[in-house]
Amino acid sequence: MSRIGRKSITLPAGVTVTVMNNVVDVKGPKGQLKINLLPNIVVEVKDSELTVVRKNEEKQTRSFHGLIRSLIQNCVVGVTDGYKKTLKLVGTGYRAKAQGSGVSLAVGYSHPVEVKALAGVIIKVEGNDTIHLEGIDKQAVGQLAADIRKIRPPEPYKGKGIKYEDEVVRRKQGKAAA
Repeated sequence: MSRIGRKSITLPAGVTVTVMNNVVDVKGPKGQLKINLLPNIVVEVKDSELTVVRKNEEKQTRSFHGLIRSLIQNCVVGVTDGYKKTLKLVGTGYRAKAQGSGVSLAVGYSHPVEVKALAGVIIKVEGNDTIHLEGIDKQAVGQLAADIRKIRPPEPYKGKGIKYEDEVVRRKQGKAAA
């Protein structure tokens, strides 16, 4: 039995979960998210408890049991608290500027790089070097943060680039003087 899959999810006040036609619909104060279920996985809602049960012991069903439970848990957290990622621009002349629903980055290229926000993700720029991403969908917030970081990943010699706020960049020594 999956250790994660057999844990029940407690639903906070203000969150409703409905299951219809293999689709789990999670509604909360911040919005609404949907998850598609697999045919052999069943979600049972009793009072403010939600359990994920599998119908059989096939390998694919067992492997997706914990995954589906985690996805539903992420939806519940998303519609109540939301998710937030923070990116820092490190380097001389590296700047971020809010532009409509997206952001314009000057990170050492000959041209500014334009990034558009994904659906359901809000981009906020603080100062010239901090980007905050907020949304209810954990996957969308994380994907947009990874896409922005990929534009100029932090390099190990000078530490320049776009990094997550809590990321530690391992520094290398560089060339030794002769």
